[in-house]
Amino acid sequence: MGTDIEQEEFDERDYARFAQRLEECLTMLGQLLNQPGFGAGPTTIGAELELFLIDSTGRPLPHNQAIRAAAADPRVTLELNRCNLELNASPALLAGRPFTALGGELNLLADRVAHAARDHGGRVAVIGILPTLTPADLDPGAMTDLPRYRALDGGLRRLRQDPFHIQIAGADPLELTSDNVGLEAANTSFQVHLRVDPADFTRIYNAVQLASSPVLAVAGNSPTFLGHRLWEETRIAVFKQSVDDRPGRGPRRRPARATLGTGWLRGGPLELFTESIRRHQPLLPVLGHPAPATGGAELRQAPPLDELRLHQGTVWRWNRAIYDPACGGHLRIEMRALPAGPTMIDMLANAAFLIGLTLSLASQDQHWTYALPFERADHGFHRAAQHGLSARLCWPAGPRDQMRTLPAAKLVAELVPAARQGLLQAGVAAAEADGLLEVISARAASGQTGAAWQRATLAAAERRHDRQRALALMLDCYLHCADTGLPVHTWPIGTPAR
Repeated sequence: MGTDIEQEEFDERDYARFAQRLEECLTMLGQLLNQPGFGAGPTTIGAELELFLIDSTGRPLPHNQAIRAAAADPRVTLELNRCNLELNASPALLAGRPFTALGGELNLLADRVAHAARDHGGRVAVIGILPTLTPADLDPGAMTDLPRYRALDGGLRRLRQDPFHIQIAGADPLELTSDNVGLEAANTSFQVHLRVDPADFTRIYNAVQLASSPVLAVAGNSPTFLGHRLWEETRIAVFKQSVDDRPGRGPRRRPARATLGTGWLRGGPLELFTESIRRHQPLLPVLGHPAPATGGAELRQAPPLDELRLHQGTVWRWNRAIYDPACGGHLRIEMRALPAGPTMIDMLANAAFLIGLTLSLASQDQHWTYALPFERADHGFHRAAQHGLSARLCWPAGPRDQMRTLPAAKLVAELVPAARQGLLQAGVAAAEADGLLEVISARAASGQTGAAWQRATLAAAERRHDRQRALALMLDCYLHCADTGLPVHTWPIGTPAR
């Protein structure tokens, strides 16, 4: 998805050739999906963790290329901003103790990055949005010096033809414009991958779409942006608006590139790839080699479908379908809505809740996809991002066609047993499932998500300091608590006395 490219400028012929290649890839993917046994295999999960590099004062440290080089690990990759890196964990079998495996590998990589950062006077911060960011930290000069990111910025600006406009409600409403894609780099996430058999894809994809709202409500960790108190999970709004390639003026006849979706999935995984191509113009029209070719002989091994994978990497659905030629070719669902932080156990608990609830919903009768309009699920997703555990969410209940609306905190508590059952049926060790889901239950009962802790601690700091200083003190306390490894619902409210 993060393929390196060398070309930065493109003409209309590049876009036309790339569009043709996309159609060829789509045809070949359809043939693959019709091939008996394609994509079948053990269920695995994987994860990507984005993080911030900061200096001793808590300000962004723009040295990601040097720190990545010093870490010397291919699982550490560059992100859009010079103060961001991404850690990529190896896939783990879902049966057994997969979250322990993912957490162990990610902790190892984070330690390597932290060790490398110390030589630059820096450290690592795992948080949805860094509270100490300023607009200057997100301008074009802060972009990582790679052709891919310059080309991505150019591609979005080419389609939009207007400045990017951010408008977010909250305690301190925010409105600003930017001439580049740099605002997107304010967000860091914990992205979870689930390998899915093509025959099960539709019901599992719909299930993760529904499950995302209560999980997001209990996982919020991004309550501020550029000094403004906004949503519980402000990342959702910032990301959507900062990569919106639709013209700022006039009617918008197509969905945003960052969206939950346009409806419940009916036609299988090919429908999602087709929709990405039909509704979203290419941003990086770089041709792979060789060109895809149809025909039975070519299907004896999974083709790379480079153009399809590159294009899909620039359509940022919160739950995204992925084709991967590895392991004989397979499909995954990338769950992109969860924030980074506060601690590894918090992130693993969020992932366990999301995957377990998804598998539980997928095992049920899918009649709820007809009873619950997708628009209400989409509305619930954004209300969960905005209000967290206070959001009121619509959820299937009882006999067919029945729905009820209740506070997210109450809904989360009710759904934890279903998530446990989903994990156990998939073979996850009971002790692992119970330990992580206990974190979710305790967080929902206390109401103390990462976002709630940040807001309360910021309020305490503002009794003695102005907003800028209070944000820095809050971040310092956040990092101190995170270093303990204890889940966020156990953290005390307060800031260092200095």
